[in-house]
This record gives sequence, structure tokens and C-alpha cells, in this order.
Amino acid sequence: MNNEEKINRNVILIGVIASFIVSFITNGISVALPTIATNFHISNITQNWIITIYLLTISMASIPLGKICGKIGLKKSMTYGIIFFIVGSILAGLSLNVYFMMISMIIMGIGSSIQFINILALTTKQIPSNERGKALGYGVTGGYLGLTLAPTIAGILIQNISWRSVFFITIPFLLIVYHLLISIDKEYYMQKERPIDIKGSFLYLIGIVLLLYGFTILNELRGFFFVVGGIIFLLIFAKFELKISNPIYDMRLFNNHTYTASSIASWISYFATFVVTYVLNYHFQYLQGLTPQTTGIILIVRPLFVAIVSPYAGRLSDKYDPHILTAIGMFIVSTALIILCFLNQSTPLYMIIISIALQGIGFGLFTTPNNSMVLGSIDSEEIGTASASITTLRTIGQAFSVALLSLIFAIIMGNVAITPSNYPLLVESNQITMIISTILCVIAILLSLIGMKFKDNLN
Repeated sequence: MNNEEKINRNVILIGVIASFIVSFITNGISVALPTIATNFHISNITQNWIITIYLLTISMASIPLGKICGKIGLKKSMTYGIIFFIVGSILAGLSLNVYFMMISMIIMGIGSSIQFINILALTTKQIPSNERGKALGYGVTGGYLGLTLAPTIAGILIQNISWRSVFFITIPFLLIVYHLLISIDKEYYMQKERPIDIKGSFLYLIGIVLLLYGFTILNELRGFFFVVGGIIFLLIFAKFELKISNPIYDMRLFNNHTYTASSIASWISYFATFVVTYVLNYHFQYLQGLTPQTTGIILIVRPLFVAIVSPYAGRLSDKYDPHILTAIGMFIVSTALIILCFLNQSTPLYMIIISIALQGIGFGLFTTPNNSMVLGSIDSEEIGTASASITTLRTIGQAFSVALLSLIFAIIMGNVAITPSNYPLLVESNQITMIISTILCVIAILLSLIGMKFKDNLN
């Protein structure tokens, strides 16, 4: 094996392991939330905010960091991301109250953001274009292996040790990533000489915080004003970015129809589907009285199928029109979510498992081809921005997804602890959330078909 082949291998391994760990935490927390809520004596909405603030941090940080990481070097910035994540994991595991926990999740969110950006950018920068789809597929597989194993491992840890161990277990894996990273004797820069757009960064940060926070309290009048304020700031941000020569986010990328349709479809897909894990987790642990361990075993099904399907989807996207694959994938997901629109205490377990499996197959067909289209539709100099875009759209979609559940909780249940007395309202909240998610999936299908109509040249 020559040096270039070794670097390619290490870059792919970094992508697989880092994706595994970040995804593991995201899904592991979902299983731990009911136990954390009991431990900290917090309400339904507050427990959702533990994961929401983590996702919000990633959403805020990814666009500015997309340029910063490329400027200081992908390898060096990846090291910083590992340090942030380890520190956040340690602090989260030592948390004594929900406020300390949320601060820890912010630190972890910064680390996750850096890793997400660099995983995609390193892979796209180092791996040849004819192997890119397969390499990205391995990264997606790593992420979904994390999601696959997280429910079971987290459930076992929570039930037999403590929810805190879910955070501590990530540290050895990150040390392996660090070892692989320092073995690479190359550094990767993108737009190194261009200055950082400080003003644009602040406009974006303010806009996204107002928009996401306002959405979670949209049942209140102030929520409406926060959302409007967030939209205004983001519009000012977009207008400002078009006028300057060194934008933190090049809005001209949206002149590319493939980039635009695929990016929006990605956001909507995560908006529609990420909440499903939380709905099912609450269904199993609260309504069915299952243990975290049993819940984790059942929740394996979806990410397991994604992990199996994604590499094949990556290979297919190198040979066939990826628009068709993404549309088929979201159609399958939509079919799966229709089943969950009727979810209640009497829904047979086998129907839920069928729905989970279909989600995994559909999302596996969607994700890798869609990422490949986004990265393949732009110039190599914009890889950092596009990588950050994928991360940001994914995490904004995930944050909106959990925020949607919190909003439905606020409207239907109120800000209360989840107890047997309000289980009927929990069922109603879950069903309404799934109906909205199904509608969003249909919109994602339409966007994939629109992207097929406007076929820009892919690299």
C-alpha cells in the first residue's frame, strides 16, 4: 500500500468512526431522556431542549466554521473538534442539573459541528471523484452504525450502570480518530487567503437562534415575533452575502438548481424523520412501559437498515441518476410514516417494526445520493461551504424536528411532566407530529423530482 492509498484509507476510517460517535450521542440521548427527566425532575418540553440545544449549537456554528476550518486547515481544525467533543462529553457525564447539562451539550455541539464539516470536506478533498459516492457511503454507514448501536448500548448502560456512562463511552473512540488524524502527513486548505466574514456570521447566528427558538414557542405571541425576527435577520444575511467578495456562505450557489433542490430536500427530510425516534422512544418507555434496554433493541431496526442500504445507494449514485434514488427513498419513508399516523397503545408491535424497517430502507436510498449531488454540483473551492451546508441543513432539520414535537407538546399537553394522567394527550401529540412529518416527506419527494428536471452538470 503506497502513501496515498494509506491516506485515503485513514480519511475514510476517520469519517466512519467520527460519524459513528457523533451519531451515537444523538441517538443515545434519545433513549436516555426519560431517565434524565426523572433524575433532574424536568418537564416534557425541557427534556426535549437537552437535544434541541445540542442541535441548535451545530446549526449555529456550522456555516461560520465551514470557512474557518478550511482557512486554518482541515486536519488542525478536526483536532480542535475532537477536543471540544471530549470536554463536552466529560462535563455532560458529570452534570448535576439540567442547566449544567445544557452547557455541556453546547460544548459538544461545537465539537460535533467541526467534525461533521471536516468529515465531508476531508473525504471530498482527498478521495477521487469516481470513488466519492462510495467513500461518502462508508461515512453514512458509520453514522448509521452509531445510530444502530446507540439505542442498544445506551439502553444497556442506562439500565445497568447510569445514563452518564453514555457520554463517557465515546472518549476512547475519539482518541482513535485523533491517532488516525495525526498519522496523515498532509494538510488541506480551502480559500486560505480570504478574510472571514464576521458581520455575515453574526447576522446568521442571530437569525437562526431567533427562528429556531421562536418555532418552539410558536403557540405564544412572542414566538411569532421571534420567528418573524429570525426570518428578517436571515433575509438581511442573504442580501449582505450577495454584496461582499468574501461571504461566509456563497448564496450564489443557489443559482445551481441541483444544489438548491437537493439541499432543501435534505433539510425537509431530516425535519420530517428525525423526530420519529423520539416519538417511538416515548411511546415505548412511557405508554408501553418498556425498559431503556428493550426500547434500544427495537429502535435498532431503522438505522440498521440505513447502514445496510447506504453503501449500495452510494455505488448506485455513481452509476445512475441520483434524483431517482432520492425520490424512491422518500416515497418509501412516506409510506412508513403513514403507519405511525395511527400510533396508539393498541398498535401491534410488528406494524411498528415494519414501519421502522421501511424508514431505514427509504432513508438509506435517499441520504448518500443526495449528499453526492450537493457536493458534486459545485466547484472544488466551495467544498468547505457545501460540507458546512449539508451539516447545517441536516442539524437545522433535526432541531426543527424535535422543536416540532415540543411545539405540539406545548399546544396539546402544556409544559408538564409526562405522567400516566396525560398519556392520552401524549398519544394525540405523537399522532399529530407524524401526520405533519408525512406531509413534509411528500414535499421532499417533489423537490427530488424538481431536481431531476433541472439537471446541472455534476462533477
